[in-house]
Amino acid sequence: MTSRKFIVPALLALLVAGCSETKQTTHELASPNGENKITFSLNGNMPTYTVNHEEKEIITPSALGFVLKNEDLTKDFELVDVQTSTHDDTWEQVWGEKKNIRNHYNEMVVKLQSKEKHNLEIQFRAFDDGVAFRYVFPKQNIKDSIFIMDEVTAFNLKEDGKAWWIPAYQENRYEYLYEASPVSTLDVVHTPLTIENKDGVVLSFHEANLVDFASMVLRHTEGSNLKSELVPWADGVKVRTTETFTSPWRTIQIGEKPGDLITSYMILNLNEPNALTDTSYIEPFKYTGIWWGMHIGKYTFWESEKQGATTKNAKEYIDFNNKEGINYLLIEGWNKGWTPAWYENRMHMFSFTENADNFDLEKVVEYGKSKGVNIIGYHETGSNLINYLKEIDEGFALYKRLGIHNVKIGQVGSKLNMKEWHHGQFGVNYYRYVLKKAAEYGLAVNFHEPIKDTGERRTYPNMMAREGSRGMEYNAWSEGNPPSHETILPFTRLLSGPMDFTPGILDVEVTQGYPGKRVHTTAAKQLALYVTIYSPIQMLADLPENYEGNPAFQFLKDVPTDWEDTKVLNGEIGEYITTVRKDVHSADWYLGSITNEKARDLEVSLDFLDADAQYEAEIYADAEGTDETHNPAKVSITKQNVTAKDKLTLKLGASGGTAIRFKKM
Repeated sequence: MTSRKFIVPALLALLVAGCSETKQTTHELASPNGENKITFSLNGNMPTYTVNHEEKEIITPSALGFVLKNEDLTKDFELVDVQTSTHDDTWEQVWGEKKNIRNHYNEMVVKLQSKEKHNLEIQFRAFDDGVAFRYVFPKQNIKDSIFIMDEVTAFNLKEDGKAWWIPAYQENRYEYLYEASPVSTLDVVHTPLTIENKDGVVLSFHEANLVDFASMVLRHTEGSNLKSELVPWADGVKVRTTETFTSPWRTIQIGEKPGDLITSYMILNLNEPNALTDTSYIEPFKYTGIWWGMHIGKYTFWESEKQGATTKNAKEYIDFNNKEGINYLLIEGWNKGWTPAWYENRMHMFSFTENADNFDLEKVVEYGKSKGVNIIGYHETGSNLINYLKEIDEGFALYKRLGIHNVKIGQVGSKLNMKEWHHGQFGVNYYRYVLKKAAEYGLAVNFHEPIKDTGERRTYPNMMAREGSRGMEYNAWSEGNPPSHETILPFTRLLSGPMDFTPGILDVEVTQGYPGKRVHTTAAKQLALYVTIYSPIQMLADLPENYEGNPAFQFLKDVPTDWEDTKVLNGEIGEYITTVRKDVHSADWYLGSITNEKARDLEVSLDFLDADAQYEAEIYADAEGTDETHNPAKVSITKQNVTAKDKLTLKLGASGGTAIRFKKM
């Protein structure tokens, strides 16, 4: 690892326009390559900022500051000091889509003092892939509690670009289909918010290192202007704190093309380094589950004649996993508390230690160990956190005693404790508490119905994946996800972090499911999703009988979940994407390419391969004449030798895909 950090001499003026004397009211910070610039100004004693990319103005003068219950920290400031520095190091992920990440930025810290003689710092960082800033309110003789009532941070866009968005303040949290419309038509939306300008420049607005603070959503104000809005507590207060606070980083990732956003690691770089001393129990993996059968109606989540979580079913799944070399199994519904309408019961009570009828957790774990299959724990809270937090230590201790090192935790419910938003300060602190508590028991976590990811997996790498979007299960019992859905996610939701999307349905017409319900893709597209949708844990979601004897299943057994490097070869938001990733444990590369409802041919260069090597390409593609509605389960499997000098033409059917393994020879 290399690292350097130093104060930049003001005389060089490489980062700040002019000197750093406090009399100057405008200060400019440029990224290391000079392409991204953020300018701070004190106009009429009101702090503002602008952002430029190359010579283009991206953000016009926009407000900064907070409104406290007893003080307005948006105006009447004087500039006390400005300090600049640069930082450059490379750090290694415990797991990830890229093993070694460079963290290179220039920083400017602006120190202000209000008319009430209270200090406020604004820390700006400029990266080659975007800009970020956050607020620090230091300790300064305030004895009473601090109540933040509003954040006035604005994002006044120069251009009314095309935005891909989902609504905020909705009962289903983040589980909505993305819509595309001009920024000027938005209401209140979640982040990440992705915007494409007419010249092709793409932006993503989000936040990083969200700790003990309310989550930020974006509210449209006028024209193409947006404003930060903090998700409130039930009583309307946005953030409660004492003595001091540090906001999350407000982030603007900037790219020349959509794929640049995917290979930006700015969000991770703005989080603190790994805080865990023991990571031995943390490993990426693939898993099966008694899950899809419950969603399609073959099984029930609760005790019944069709109960899914039985010892008998668990052993059958374990035998399948053992035969196919899949080392993990998730069993939902193993515990007491599941009923046909539990999710309609306010403050429903689950047990986290007591077995459901017809299930014996200890026997199942023991049988799994004898077959080389690890059981994944499951806790459904029903958003009744009063009940859950009373039992969390006992539940986690049970898993530790049994040698279980992974847990999926659900928070189904429109509000936590039927009162607080999942993404308010209460929820933010709850999810962080559970994550830390899990680490104490040697547990890695997969959150469903979560708070959005803001890069905390760098600090707590036991935070493996989360839901936080509309996943595969919607195809089982609703109108389903349209063909464009998976071509939007990499450029929106996945910019925040890994998603447990649960792909891998090869019986895309769901022959054992509810009448008229199906997955709106081809089977080849399902294979490709393991490359285009990143997660260190990937579910093989289909029923075992749909994998047995299916030659396409081989790709799902081969594809890794931990990567040395990631590249996006092409992509247009909502249209198509082609991603390649290099296995961290071998010299092999994997490709996934998917399209929306439009069939298309995509030519890709293989120049990402080693220049002096030959590879065998195992190609899993839509069979000729195959698309979403014509023989969608048919996969063509071919092999050919290739080198880095070659190009391939990928023929994608409507809502189809191609998956390729490149085996170094």
